[in-house]
Amino acid sequence: MMSQVLFLAVKTLKDSGHEHVYNAVEKPLQLAQTAAVLEILHGLVGGYPFSFSFSFVFVYYYHALGVFKICLLSCNDEGLVRSPITATLPQIGSRLYLTWVILHSVPEIRSHFLVTSLVISWSITEASIMSKSIRYSFFGMKEVLGFAPSWLMWLRYSTFLLLYPTGISSEVGLIYFALPYIKESDKYCIRMPNKWNFSFDNFYAAILALGIYIPGKNLVDFTQLSSHHFDI
Repeated sequence: MMSQVLFLAVKTLKDSGHEHVYNAVEKPLQLAQTAAVLEILHGLVGGYPFSFSFSFVFVYYYHALGVFKICLLSCNDEGLVRSPITATLPQIGSRLYLTWVILHSVPEIRSHFLVTSLVISWSITEASIMSKSIRYSFFGMKEVLGFAPSWLMWLRYSTFLLLYPTGISSEVGLIYFALPYIKESDKYCIRMPNKWNFSFDNFYAAILALGIYIPGKNLVDFTQLSSHHFDI
């Protein structure tokens, strides 16, 4: 599905410009990123099939490789793919946040050029057959043979060097540029008084998201991958 997003994004960028990319990819992008939740759910239930509506079943099989990854994570204490579910959660959470709270809910920023760089970065990362082949070849050889060739290790930890910075920069930039519109719209805010005696301000939540983005999941992920890359 992210292959479809990539195709639509590149085609629209070429034919109509970056201002129209989001409108072209909106539905498949939302479906693909929301379906990623199934990876987490599938991992938490131990890799056994479960039933949802027809549309979710369709997406479930469409994302078979993603589900396979989480199954490997949950099959034993260490997992065959050595990336814990706790590392997958922040990535999926951040993408859901960008997809629904930012892009879907703040139409004013949909024509920004950062939307194009975001969509293309996400799409290449998720849709690239070569990327998945490298990833699973690396983990498969490491588990079966106990080692992986140095050239395969280099490919495994080098493909992120371009896509990771562009993806993260686009995510952070879009949240930042959405702040004035979030503050003005008051969408998703809960004001006092109410029967729950609870308040929530989406504007300050977005600021908090910006505050934890780089020192949180992204800096940790980048440092971890970089350490593997330069240890080769």
